[in-house]
Amino acid sequence: MSIYKEIPTKSIKQTKQQEVKILEDYVIVTEENYETQGEKYVLVREVDSCNLKLNEEKNTYVVVKSMTNLNVYSELPIDEEFDVVEMQKGACVEFKKMGSYWYILSSDGLKNS
Repeated sequence: MSIYKEIPTKSIKQTKQQEVKILEDYVIVTEENYETQGEKYVLVREVDSCNLKLNEEKNTYVVVKSMTNLNVYSELPIDEEFDVVEMQKGACVEFKKMGSYWYILSSDGLKNS
């Protein structure tokens, strides 16, 4: 089992000397435990279940797509009251850190949060 991380880049030339890189950061997780590291998108697959920790120091926004059963947790409460959010296979949830909480901005397929 391993973690695949890709950062595709697209370069746009502004001048002859200057180049701007646009990054789209995502990670594919295939391990039972993972902590976010600043990526915007996380895809969890090829593992029976996974525990995903939201790192509030490295992330303020992340979209999680689960192709397995997944528990998402953090040091901060989620939606002001939950310690763990359980996601079923196929679910996708958008998390945003605001103040001292993580909030679910949109979701599909949540199971007994």
